Amino acid sequence: MLVFQCKRGSREALTGIYEKYKADLLLLAMGLLNDKSAAEDVVHDVFLSFVRSLDGFRLTGSLKGYLLTCAANHARNWNKAERVRLRGAEHIAPSVSQSIDGPADALACNEQLQLLSGALAELPFEQREALMLHMHGQMTFQAIARARRISTNTAKSRYRYGIDKLRSILNGRISKCNRQMT
Repeated sequence: MLVFQCKRGSREALTGIYEKYKADLLLLAMGLLNDKSAAEDVVHDVFLSFVRSLDGFRLTGSLKGYLLTCAANHARNWNKAERVRLRGAEHIAPSVSQSIDGPADALACNEQLQLLSGALAELPFEQREALMLHMHGQMTFQAIARARRISTNTAKSRYRYGIDKLRSILNGRISKCNRQMT
């Protein structure tokens, strides 16, 4: 209904769609890009593209799934452009602002988030994308497969390999930290 209203020029409907999905899109883009500023740019680009394509837009599935797929595509394009621009320069993970009680809790949570963020950044983009779309975007493997134009088994494999690699990376880092503490 909101899409229909948007097509008829309703700013309120567009605002409603933006408010409903922006947090999901931002979290997905941040997980894929590991850069808050770039993720915000991606989300804005997604909505700008959505508005520009409204005249010919025809929704065949869920709007959330469509927008998440658009965000993943925009993030993929940003990653490619960034790789060309940086040519091998290391990308440092930004710190995440916290709303946690107590400095000790904030420090522990920040360390855990940085550990997870760094581990996610080490995954190949396709695996990171499958993880984020399935876990955060709550997309089924079939929906991921359709959106990425791959088989369902490939979507499942990317997810499974991503989980395994993430587990391996995190276990290795935790073991290393434990050895350094003793």
